[in-house]
Amino acid sequence: MSPTAAELLASGTAFVEATVVRCVAPTSARAGDRAIVLGDGTIDGFVGGSCADATVRLQALRVLETGEPVLLRIVPGEEDGPGEEEGTVVVANPCLSGGALELFLEPHLPAERVAVAGESPVARALVGLAGPLGFQARLSATAREGDFAAVVASLGHGDEEALRRGIKAGCEYVGLVASRKRGAAVLDALRAEGVDVGQVRTPAGVDIGARTHAEIALSILAELVAVRRARTVAPAAPREATDPVCG
Repeated sequence: MSPTAAELLASGTAFVEATVVRCVAPTSARAGDRAIVLGDGTIDGFVGGSCADATVRLQALRVLETGEPVLLRIVPGEEDGPGEEEGTVVVANPCLSGGALELFLEPHLPAERVAVAGESPVARALVGLAGPLGFQARLSATAREGDFAAVVASLGHGDEEALRRGIKAGCEYVGLVASRKRGAAVLDALRAEGVDVGQVRTPAGVDIGARTHAEIALSILAELVAVRRARTVAPAAPREATDPVCG
């Protein structure tokens, strides 16, 4: 039995929900038909059959990369056309026999995991603000493989070890909450041990003139959003695919 959207969300699995919103005959799909597309290209559901599946799969995988929803128009013909509006993609499919489909491709991405080392006021504020921004933050935690970020806000209590773990876990973001002077001293100590600290950001966060604990946490989350967005801005995927049925 295939997992439902709710089960995929609960398990932290990324997927795209494809919904047929408009059809032009002849086509076997009907408005309201749905399918789930997984990161490996698996399609569970019906959105037009074999002729549409290849196009839906290709565009859904692109949506997973960018994290942005798309209105996909599949039209008969040999050449793709430009989308009339932002957020619209038009793809020609010679397999369609005069019909056309419009589908809404909506990405569902699991929250990025953030390990927050320490129980300082900044650490607590960061955990409290993280959820609405799409981050799953754990307080007083050490980074592990698969974590998006490691933020060290322990105010000098085990900073070096927490940074080592974040670097070793391969986190895309590793940040240290500290003054410039103390941050430099911590990085120097790690360099002396042979640790590559090139990716560590200290003081963590973008410069917004933060003073309060909540403002510092906000500046760190803004930096996390910037790193996440930079990762998901990918070049346009090719719009060509060979249908396995009709060639």
